[in-house]
Amino acid sequence: MTNSVTIWRNRLIGLLLAAVIFVVDQWFKAQVLNTIKLPQVRSIEIVSFFNLTYAENYGISLGMLTATSMEMRWMLIAVTSGIALVVFIWILREKLLGETAALGLVLGGALGNILDRMNHGFVIDYADLHFGEFRPFLIFNLADAAITIGVVIILARSFLSREKHDEPAQRATES
Repeated sequence: MTNSVTIWRNRLIGLLLAAVIFVVDQWFKAQVLNTIKLPQVRSIEIVSFFNLTYAENYGISLGMLTATSMEMRWMLIAVTSGIALVVFIWILREKLLGETAALGLVLGGALGNILDRMNHGFVIDYADLHFGEFRPFLIFNLADAAITIGVVIILARSFLSREKHDEPAQRATES
């Protein structure tokens, strides 16, 4: 394969991953709403440390930027859509598979949550990980998990690649 073909293949993989995350996230949310009817049941214990618990998230991560009016809801949709557009463009400019895959996770998750906010006015959350009373996370969904994992991968790759690039420069100044 030529370098150009590899680059476009990597970009396509990132976009396909975004599509898979989006579809699976929406499928899970449909199951939560329509099959399990979690809004009526409220919570189902799956195992001792994980429940399906229904929650409506009117804000973004950790409840920040809570949309308390229709105007704020659509402003939040506009802002998150703008961020998703930037991530999409970033995928189209990126060359490495690690970056495009991580960005695909972020994009797919963002699109799933944007669609929720458009259709319902809030994001549907259902995953409740807990150890006794200790909850390391708020109730979340697959889209949230994909965004978080994608961002962690991007940050880790950024820090690791920076160290590699800075090492030769540092050795040159020490000599």
